[in-house]
Amino acid sequence: MFKKVSPYIGEYKKYTVWAVIMMSVGIIANVLPYFFLYQIIAPLTRGEHIEASFILVRVVAIAVAEIVFSITYVKGLEFSHISAYNTLKNLRVSLQGKLEKQPLGNINELGTGRIKKVFTDDIDQVELLLAHAIPEGIANIAIPLIIIVLMFVFNWRLGLLSLVPIVIGMFAMGMMMKAGFAQMNAYYESAAKMNNMIIEYVNGMEVVKVFNKDGESYKRFGDMVKSYRDFTIDWYKVCWPWMAIYSSILPCLVLLMLPFGSMMVLGGTIALDKMVLVFCMSFAVGPSVLKALNFAGKIPALNYKIDELEKLMEHPPLKEGTSGFKGNNLDVEFKDVHFGYEDTEVLHGVNLSLKQGTTTALVGESGSGKSTLAKLLVHYYDIDSGNIAIGGQDITDMSLEALNDQVAFVSQEQFLFNTTLYDNILIGKPGATKEEVLDAARRAQCNEFLERFPDGINTQAGDGGKQLSGGERQRISLARAILKNASIIVLDEATAFMDPENEEKMNAALDEIVKDKTVLVIAHRLSTIKNADKICVMKEGNCIAAGKHEQLVDECPEYKKLWDASVSASTWKVREA
Repeated sequence: MFKKVSPYIGEYKKYTVWAVIMMSVGIIANVLPYFFLYQIIAPLTRGEHIEASFILVRVVAIAVAEIVFSITYVKGLEFSHISAYNTLKNLRVSLQGKLEKQPLGNINELGTGRIKKVFTDDIDQVELLLAHAIPEGIANIAIPLIIIVLMFVFNWRLGLLSLVPIVIGMFAMGMMMKAGFAQMNAYYESAAKMNNMIIEYVNGMEVVKVFNKDGESYKRFGDMVKSYRDFTIDWYKVCWPWMAIYSSILPCLVLLMLPFGSMMVLGGTIALDKMVLVFCMSFAVGPSVLKALNFAGKIPALNYKIDELEKLMEHPPLKEGTSGFKGNNLDVEFKDVHFGYEDTEVLHGVNLSLKQGTTTALVGESGSGKSTLAKLLVHYYDIDSGNIAIGGQDITDMSLEALNDQVAFVSQEQFLFNTTLYDNILIGKPGATKEEVLDAARRAQCNEFLERFPDGINTQAGDGGKQLSGGERQRISLARAILKNASIIVLDEATAFMDPENEEKMNAALDEIVKDKTVLVIAHRLSTIKNADKICVMKEGNCIAAGKHEQLVDECPEYKKLWDASVSASTWKVREA
């Protein structure tokens, strides 16, 4: 347990130590009233007369002990929470660092729901281990052990009798843990699936409504929630009987001491005051032992949590160098590139050259590998074999920052943060001046719709940019790319939201981005790329032809088919009645 937690506690370990010390002092103070109570009861059992002042002193001592308990225990909790929440911070920062080095494709495969659950729900549950289970568990088990030893010193037979409920309780807890841990992996997997389903349900609500699929979508959502509910209830049903046994028996150390101890008193083998003393001590032991064992039952689950958190991010990070860009020029070269998702290869030895200052277009049917090839250039994934180089320098030899300085990626889906449009554009070049941001917005043809907003470029984008239309969001993302002014531009369906009214403006914005750049563009509308310097035709993960538009129309049947389909689609209209 400590080995798992220790790397993340760091300098805050001392707070955990102080928490254990303060809580131990508190528990001792909480035990003392039972001894003061014994001092009052014992003389009475022997028929001795005691003064009121004697009783008053013990009552005051009990009150002082309870005050000391309250102060020290609360202070211990304060120390433990300082340690806990700083450790959670370190854990989140550590996972964030690992997440940032993961291939973006792997992050997308994890799903928003699962990542959210990891960084919020799962890590928050570790707080129980750090703030309570470690300090309180140690304190609550150490002091009762000392008291049990003292019980044996006073009367070993009563000491043995006090152990019987503890043994029964621990056996019941062990059975509960055995039953529970057998299903733990499936339980957490079920929770992760439910989280992803909830996110999907909310995000897809618009599509569900438009296509009148409320019933089907809600059924899937409901089935997943019910499945999680049923699994959880079935899991608890196995654990509940054992939980009831140990939670009812563990606090009752007098379960056997009362009848057998009474018989010993009547038989004259033990003095009544000694039995009273052991009884008082047993009342101090039961609650602490129960609390300690309750924490003990949670520690393996939390160990599992930390294991899962680490395993989730243990995918090999992207291969990344530490040097800056040292290429001889801005030519891009794909050499015998092989890449696959899990066990399915989707690119089979692709060779492709992008000359500096030229535009190269990738065309092909859906699933042919166009977008995958583009994403590999921006190091979305590591390739399985082959080489991708810029100016002769392998992209894995340079740092991600150096690569990102050279390449700008504009896709059909550009995320806008819930801040101002100005700040969203500024992401392209954080150190840019206001004049540079405004100029980028103008060159991206944003001024037309910015003028509609009372706050202009300082308008809030809303969650995911919901205040803007798809085409407007696209132009904001193009403004980012213009401001970044990278030497290599990758456009992955960047004109997907283009409509006839905005076509001229979008093309003008794209012209501003690609001017004097090395460009790799993907587009289903072949009319937008027919003037490219080179067109590469992709089919089933292979580059089957490359050349100019006219050449490919004449010599490549696959391209001719795509071109004819594109022309046909551009002339499509609703049939008149």
